[in-house]
Amino acid sequence: MAVSTASTVSATPAALHPARPHVTELRLSAFAGHRRAVLRFGPLTVLAGPSGCGKTSALRAYDALARLGGGAELGAVFPDPVACVPERARPDAQQRRGFRIGCTADGPAGPVHLDVAVQAEPELRVVGERLTADGVVLLETALRDPGRRAVQAAWHTAGSAPVTRAPLPDDRLGTPLLPLRVAGRTDGQRRVLAAAEQMVVALRSVFACDPRPGRMREPVPTGFGRLLGGCDNLADVLWRTRAECGRRHAQFVAAVRAGCAGPVADVLAEPAVDGVVRALLDRGDGTRTALGRLGYGELRYLALALVLFTGPGVLEVDPAGEVPAALQTLTVLADGFDRGLDVRQRAELLGLAARMCDRGHIRLVAAVADASWTAGADGVTVVHLVP
Repeated sequence: MAVSTASTVSATPAALHPARPHVTELRLSAFAGHRRAVLRFGPLTVLAGPSGCGKTSALRAYDALARLGGGAELGAVFPDPVACVPERARPDAQQRRGFRIGCTADGPAGPVHLDVAVQAEPELRVVGERLTADGVVLLETALRDPGRRAVQAAWHTAGSAPVTRAPLPDDRLGTPLLPLRVAGRTDGQRRVLAAAEQMVVALRSVFACDPRPGRMREPVPTGFGRLLGGCDNLADVLWRTRAECGRRHAQFVAAVRAGCAGPVADVLAEPAVDGVVRALLDRGDGTRTALGRLGYGELRYLALALVLFTGPGVLEVDPAGEVPAALQTLTVLADGFDRGLDVRQRAELLGLAARMCDRGHIRLVAAVADASWTAGADGVTVVHLVP
């Protein structure tokens, strides 16, 4: 079992932007190796602990909530749901087992809490969901009839009837469905809508990132233009971003220069035959180094730096299209954040992350084995996990 044992916060005032919905807490009541774990996040959060303490499963739970908040079906989010059930969880009389996760999103509506209970066996389905704010239950669902593929939902109305009841599907969350079901005529309905929309906006702009250098070394097809979670198509994204914003690209080149061996005058992409593009480092003396020649740590450093400099329009995420970009926050989930990086690269990347998170448009939750190297850094929240 893994639990959160400590949290250290030194966030600067400029890093706090309550007007932009963002997740401040992840609750793993019963998920994989976690029981009753509460992880609290700042703008830049480091999950630290040895192998087996649950860092990856915590990020997986966060990413799962993000996808469910975007309207994804349970089966797509949990292809192996039994792996999410705590190992020693015993089935009930009907041989049912499951898991429970939740989160808190802060923003204009204040802290809003979402808690979800999922049945993994014998069938995958949502068996309970609760959305609350200020102690008021705004949405509650429960599985009343196991023979029906639906849950009974009740949401706060505060009109002539205190609640509205209706069935909702059991293969997805009810919270992102509320804007389609609630009219918003009463103060209670408007409160429900504000809370649901805040939660959905906070969850939708999440990018789970774990660069895979082995797939970044080869030329890639052009045209997609949005960075994948493994950064496989980094060359194609560079082909696009280099021309979009010269100032941002210059800052990215400066970051690459600080973290890669040898001189770096530019980072560019060039088309090759058969509609593919490859990425190169311009050494400034007529020499160009293909990314395939870079080391494992250099490639991970370069990819993570690019992620921190870009946003939802460049990364493969599903931002809330009806919300202005200025009011959205992109949360990057980075497993093995320091994997393969040397001391200099870690320091440079952490400094870059702190600067970008301080602006309010980017938040980062990064998993590392040992967070001692982050000591003294401004704006870093460290959450320690133990097996």
